[in-house]
Amino acid sequence: MLKLKLFLYTCVMVCLAIPAVSQHEISKYEYRWAFCHPFAAKKVQKHLIEAMDVYQTVKHSKVLDDFESGGTLDAFRHTFTMAYLSRFVAVSKLRGLGKAHERGNEYYFYKNHQEFGERADSLACVMDLRNNEVGFDIGQKNKNVSKEDLKNIVIEQIKAGNAWKLKRNDQKMYVSCQNEPILMEHYKGKWFLPKCLIKSNE
Repeated sequence: MLKLKLFLYTCVMVCLAIPAVSQHEISKYEYRWAFCHPFAAKKVQKHLIEAMDVYQTVKHSKVLDDFESGGTLDAFRHTFTMAYLSRFVAVSKLRGLGKAHERGNEYYFYKNHQEFGERADSLACVMDLRNNEVGFDIGQKNKNVSKEDLKNIVIEQIKAGNAWKLKRNDQKMYVSCQNEPILMEHYKGKWFLPKCLIKSNE
């Protein structure tokens, strides 16, 4: 009985920590992940807060762009978080959490919820999952560096074009791969948008 209570407590606590990243309600997919991986969930709960503190310092430093959705700042959030968490949790489990989070984004898209001021879409989720993979690779290659050094490595990799972002024009509008502006009012309720995924240094 005590173990069951600990299990349930752990799952609930990690789900309370997830809004630091997602800014939407916790989806059933993220809850399921936490229930299936209670010990990993406890570690995520603890170290996610630390990763978000680093993210906030980068956000305020203006060393990257200021797009929390679709830009290099967004790329840093996903890449650094997964690089850092991979020190404490197996990549296979983190990959499952990342997929659960993106499934939650799609679920809440159809409920008209936003994440960081925008509604999610299919290509934004692809971008996030790709940047998660970049984070796993960086994390596995740099297990013993300091948190500050890991932050700088991720920033360097983003500036070198080894992560992903969504293409924008000089007016900061999303554009297609043919540089045609995407008028969001024409895509209300549409999960698939003609955005363009590009390298983070383009």
